[in-house]
Amino acid sequence: MKPSKILVGTAGWTLPRDEQVHFPAGESHLARYARVFDAVEINSTFHRSHRESTYTRWAESVPASFRFSLKLPRTITHDHRLAGTRALMDTFLDEIAPLGARVGCLLVQLPPSLALDRRTARPFFGALRARFPGAIAVEPRHAGWFTAEADELLDNLQIARVAADPARAPNGGEPGGWGGFAYFRWHGSPRVYYSAYEDEFLDRLAERLRALRAAGVPNWCIFDNTTLGAATGNARSVLARLR
Repeated sequence: MKPSKILVGTAGWTLPRDEQVHFPAGESHLARYARVFDAVEINSTFHRSHRESTYTRWAESVPASFRFSLKLPRTITHDHRLAGTRALMDTFLDEIAPLGARVGCLLVQLPPSLALDRRTARPFFGALRARFPGAIAVEPRHAGWFTAEADELLDNLQIARVAADPARAPNGGEPGGWGGFAYFRWHGSPRVYYSAYEDEFLDRLAERLRALRAAGVPNWCIFDNTTLGAATGNARSVLARLR
């Protein structure tokens, strides 16, 4: 069995000043970032649309093997709450088309108030799966999504449930949904978005990623504790452990 890929990166590619020494020279932060990491998560797509020229520039700044994870717009997940969103979905997928094969994952982050409703969730994720053949991960934040019923629905559509820290439910720190793909999002602990993770945590994390790879499960590990720049150092540390 061919070893599965582990992609490690951060939410965004801004390089903190004290981390820049670890990155080769380049024409932009993204170009420098992509010479160390193989993947990045883009959260700005959640808030606004981007021009075609922006996506084209991003694609041209990274190697062909580099992958982007793009968060679906809030108009889909928060304003419309997944219902009646096919036109919005098509618009978004058309917008990101200049990235081509570099689109490695779509991230669907749901509002904390959005409970699982199969009448809405099933057609939404079915439509998204029909339109996008790559990896899809959902980060729910309502307890109703952390059940056997939710896992079955997501598994049938090959949608992974994000493993997140801090966890939103007793099993929220473990991957769920479809077992053929895993996506980890680490937001910082004890202070969310600020705190760096300790060495012991990173040791355990690297072992988890290795175990998934050995089992043939491709996985992403994204650090979102970016407020004070801790994400970059944590991601580099995990890469070092994996090597």
